[in-house]
Amino acid sequence: MANSDFKIGVVGVGRMGANIARHLNDDGFQVVAVYDVDATRSKSLAEEIGAEATDRLARVTELCDYVITVVTDDNAMRQIFSAGADDSLLKGAEGTLFINCATITPQVHVDVEALAAKHGAQSLEGCMASSITQAREGTLYLMCGGAEEAFNQAKPILDSMSVSLRYVGEAGSAAQVKALVNMVMNINTAGLAEGLGLGAALGLDLKMLQEIFAQTGANSRVLETDGEDMENRDHECYFSSAHAAKDSGIALGLAKDAGLNLPLAEATKKQYDRMIEIGKGELDKSGVAELTFPGRG
Repeated sequence: MANSDFKIGVVGVGRMGANIARHLNDDGFQVVAVYDVDATRSKSLAEEIGAEATDRLARVTELCDYVITVVTDDNAMRQIFSAGADDSLLKGAEGTLFINCATITPQVHVDVEALAAKHGAQSLEGCMASSITQAREGTLYLMCGGAEEAFNQAKPILDSMSVSLRYVGEAGSAAQVKALVNMVMNINTAGLAEGLGLGAALGLDLKMLQEIFAQTGANSRVLETDGEDMENRDHECYFSSAHAAKDSGIALGLAKDAGLNLPLAEATKKQYDRMIEIGKGELDKSGVAELTFPGRG
């Protein structure tokens, strides 16, 4: 099939969803419908890429063979796939393939797959371990879970969206991996904020300190992406502190079910919960440095 043979809808066109839609449109796919609870977002994007902005979920399903969802949390996901609601993506869903990209509890992906199957549709989780720039450029790191048949059917779309694509296994498995990725990332971010914050309190040259971190066991991907931002207080949002709190919470829920105690993850979540409490939850995750550098807060 040519890219133009795919009719795609995108539900949830915030920073990630909108940029996925833009990239797919640029890559020759038919992005024919967009939906968001904030109608101004969907209308603006629709005008930009020549899609229909609709205020009904069922209309997205009606127009599209593939629907990409990028919603905020478990509740939002359950709402758009509510079988008993007046408006739902499940209405007239027979033959539709849903690609669900939000970071949510793994069990919700399992539940959505079962609901989709009851309506003659397929569901695939496409968990993203990348950010806004990568969504726009089609260079996401994507981990997918669900039926392998669904993965293979959606592969042309997934290949366009990603630079690295991995099929993990059954529904829920990719979301488990994504929760662990974000849990470890959040721990690294909070740890870096404490290291640089203490360095600042000791009067050390932070550029020098980061160079030494990069050449020793203190090195991390987070040092590369967030170190200078922490020093310069540049917390433009690519992955919010509020999302960090949510995702660490998902991982801790998995740990509880497995009977494990994860004190570092718990401490990290408390830091990001604190960011929300003081009204800084929409800062980038690097903003956790505002809690650790002297003279801030």
